[in-house]
Amino acid sequence: MRGASTTAGGRNLAAAGATNPWLIAIVVSLATFMEVLDTTIANVALRYISGGLAVSADEASWVVTTYLVSNATILVASSFIAERFGRRRFYLACLSLFTIASVLCGLAWNLQSLLIFRIIQGFAGGGMVPTSQAILADAFPPSKRGQAFALFGVAVVVAPIVGPTLGGYLSDNFSWHWCFLINGPVGIFAFILVYFLVERSQEMARKRQELRRQGIRFDLVGFLLVATFLGALELVLDRGQTEDWFDSNFIIAMTALCVLAFALATPWVLTKSNPIIDGRLLGTRQFGSCFIVMMATGAILIATTQFLPQVLQQNYRYTATWAGLALSPGGFVTMIMMFVAGRLTTVVQPKYMIATGAAIIAGSMWWLTQLNPGLNFAFFVWSRLYIGLGLPLIFIAITSASYYGLRPNQTNQASAMINAARNIGGSIGVCIGLNVLAHRQQWHRSRLVEHIVPSSPAYHETLQTMSRYFAEKGATMADAQAQARAWIGQQLQTQSTFLAYIDVFYVLMLIALSAIPLALILSNIDLKGGGGGAMH
Repeated sequence: MRGASTTAGGRNLAAAGATNPWLIAIVVSLATFMEVLDTTIANVALRYISGGLAVSADEASWVVTTYLVSNATILVASSFIAERFGRRRFYLACLSLFTIASVLCGLAWNLQSLLIFRIIQGFAGGGMVPTSQAILADAFPPSKRGQAFALFGVAVVVAPIVGPTLGGYLSDNFSWHWCFLINGPVGIFAFILVYFLVERSQEMARKRQELRRQGIRFDLVGFLLVATFLGALELVLDRGQTEDWFDSNFIIAMTALCVLAFALATPWVLTKSNPIIDGRLLGTRQFGSCFIVMMATGAILIATTQFLPQVLQQNYRYTATWAGLALSPGGFVTMIMMFVAGRLTTVVQPKYMIATGAAIIAGSMWWLTQLNPGLNFAFFVWSRLYIGLGLPLIFIAITSASYYGLRPNQTNQASAMINAARNIGGSIGVCIGLNVLAHRQQWHRSRLVEHIVPSSPAYHETLQTMSRYFAEKGATMADAQAQARAWIGQQLQTQSTFLAYIDVFYVLMLIALSAIPLALILSNIDLKGGGGGAMH
């Protein structure tokens, strides 16, 4: 793709919309923020949902699973639907459906109704994010895309960080229902802004007419195969640990379905003239590397967003609100760094920004391996601040670099695939973290138990000291010894949990480091031309 044509395409779309493209960026980013927020806001409210609907914690966790699965499956179809019916029309339809489904989630009367509304919400939300990103890619010339994606990045990266804070506050002080009802007024406001500010594009209208003239139809077979693969993969990743992996017939069936769908989908998307997704893009050095790095970014973003509040609530007795507040300063730094990174895209090659960001995040993961029971609130605030410095460098650069060298008709597909990479990466990151946590906790407990034997001087001394302590509190000597043994057992569990979390952050550090060599093989971009020229 030549730089001049790309620039002209961006100007045409902006001109067709007679509206300042920055207003378009703000509007679509607001709606995107709301959608991405829902990927994490429900996590901290699950125990409230469980109690409010009188269901088990395992049943309540399907509230998250159903959203992720439906969100992933619709991503691959969003490109064709947006081109066939118009981005603006499709975006407004998704936004209105998402808002209605959100309100219905807040009004759900039982778990079954909540899950149905979450599926609808996930379908609608899955179409919003790639469409808004494609709108930005075409609304701005390549030289301005980095700054535009910075605003979009605030929505995509900061929203998962804000989610636990907002969800915890609403659940602790009001009701879990407000985690969903809050989307109602925001969605209505965003719909009004999009309707009046984002005008129809004549360029997109011509594309739709061309599609109809050529008789290009929706690739239903490809969609079913890819959606089945992504949906089954999400189910395996999200439910694997809960269902005890391959001891569960459900996980075995979903894994088989995932493998079969992948085996059938691969030759289909590589050989068909107009597939639902252009699988050949993944085979290119530029886009393929961007796809993998985005998966790693999603893994770290979502995994840390889940595990940091979790360790604070379980091991430091923080409330959901305070656990969320520990992440909030990092969100503020991320927001500032997004705009700094947007500026840097005009003077620094994306591959160096990505490598630097990955190195910073790896350092922040190493910082978190210093976990111990005596840490204070500031330690976790700083850990999130470091992550907030690195993530924007990766996200903005990878978003800009992923469009480099693409033809105009590949923009929608690239947007959908990059967002799918972030979603899949997030699920993989959480899955890896949960498995490392479970297995390493058992391993560390087994190793620590080996030292708790009567012949151990340290154990004997600790038992005597704690027995005297409980005896001084009024317990009989027999009860004091029993309480001392129980206390030692509790400490054993606490220590094994801390060591397991340390292992989780070590693994996330390795994931961050793996992005560095991938970043360095990306092509250099003509920064003066904004990255629109051909790859070299």
